[in-house]
Amino acid sequence: MPTRDLRVTLVQTDLLWHDAEGNRLKFSRLLETVAGKTDVVVLPEMFTTGFTMEASKVAEPVDGATADWLRETSAHLNAAVTGSIVTGDDGRYFNRLIWMQPDGASFTYDKRHLFRMAREHEHYAAGNRRLVVPFRGWRVSPLVCYDLRFPVWSRNCIGTALGYDLLIYVANWPERRRYAWQTLLQARAIENLSYCIGVNRIGQDGEGILYKGDSAALDFLGQPMTSISQEELVTTVTLNGEALEAFRARFPAHLDADTFEIEG
Repeated sequence: MPTRDLRVTLVQTDLLWHDAEGNRLKFSRLLETVAGKTDVVVLPEMFTTGFTMEASKVAEPVDGATADWLRETSAHLNAAVTGSIVTGDDGRYFNRLIWMQPDGASFTYDKRHLFRMAREHEHYAAGNRRLVVPFRGWRVSPLVCYDLRFPVWSRNCIGTALGYDLLIYVANWPERRRYAWQTLLQARAIENLSYCIGVNRIGQDGEGILYKGDSAALDFLGQPMTSISQEELVTTVTLNGEALEAFRARFPAHLDADTFEIEG
């Protein structure tokens, strides 16, 4: 159970197309104001490139320049920093989320559900395991974009190794499907008795696709904790661990959840 409050910073911004160094510099500038004032920083999906199918052109090694930047940034901020990038690993490409901690410890999650409508599954290999990270008294489960549409994969198994207190989605979710993004984030928070954070980008990518942001921080009732505009924004919310535990004690719906196993 959470032993303290957790400060989470959402970073909603436009992304430079296929410009990893430019994006890293941009995020460094945006994050200067939160140094020492947050516990977790959440960046969008493919935050160094935009959502691209040109994996071979932009992929970085697992221990490349962005991993170094994440390590330095996390230490400087004294906060965990997470977001996904394009990586090349053992001859395959992944939409890989990296969770970096101030002590240099890092964990990765490869996007499980690849967006076939953009032919993502033809360019990237899918992950096959969830990630739940213990951090500062909280258990955090970070996922990537299209994973949001699959509630079984997102299921909170409270009291097990897959139990969590905070569910995170990093995304490049287009404006034309923004209603689904807003609605499903609320559903995931409510059904999982968990705080839920969704961080999306804004602007237009190199394929002409428009993004309106709609990043969100939701409590365990699905209620918004902050007002997110469609503009560039860096905002921090404080998650109350005692309130979460008190609600679960009053309304232990997880005790009536169906058991299941995921194959593959």
